[in-house]
Amino acid sequence: MIRGVLFDLGSTLIRFTGDWEVVLEEGIQALCLELQRAGLLVEGRRLGDGFRQAMEVYQRERQVDHLERTMGLVLRRALQAMGLRPPGGAEEARALEAFYRVTEAYWQIMPGAHALLDTLRQEGLRLAIVSNAADEENVQRLIDQASLRAWFDPIIISAAVGVRKPHPRIFGHVLQAWEIPPTDLVMVGDTLGEDILGAQRVHLHQVWMSAEADTPGNRALSGVVIPECEAGTLPEVEGCIARLNGTGV
Repeated sequence: MIRGVLFDLGSTLIRFTGDWEVVLEEGIQALCLELQRAGLLVEGRRLGDGFRQAMEVYQRERQVDHLERTMGLVLRRALQAMGLRPPGGAEEARALEAFYRVTEAYWQIMPGAHALLDTLRQEGLRLAIVSNAADEENVQRLIDQASLRAWFDPIIISAAVGVRKPHPRIFGHVLQAWEIPPTDLVMVGDTLGEDILGAQRVHLHQVWMSAEADTPGNRALSGVVIPECEAGTLPEVEGCIARLNGTGV
């Protein structure tokens, strides 16, 4: 029987509603202004180019070894490549918050999320979040913005633990906290190469949330990584769990 459910966050419980390139540019402008307030002589266009290049390197690195680099590291790399001093810890935190505050305005709760979580809790299931993200504070704010915190314990964020899905160690934080065999748990997420493959590696059941999953990465793994169940909407997750329990159609 399924005794617990691990949820991804982005494109599973919440969805991004903006044009990413436009929002990214707005975020970089906010980042630049905050760095200038901190006394760094940084020009916006030059910072934008350097920050984007550092992000591209970061994306490639973490796809290879599944170790999580924080956005703070990305920012420091960009500034160092420009010959500028990295900001202090408090300055860096303020600059990154300014960047992420822009992006956070474009995230919305997925339809049916709260109702599904209520139902799963009423059925006695334990609930956790396991999220790949480069900034822990950004994820914590998004969770609160969507009023999700009350349902989940633990909340595992790759930026805080140093590894990202599909690395087996990130799932181990939940397994250790709950002391429940992985075969009694299910992972719900939108990425085949991270959520589904990662769950399979540690013998969790899997539900693929396909509503927001039309991405190059998922297309490349279609027919290669096969989830046990697919849910087009969050309300369909309940039926998937029933089928995994042998009680659904």
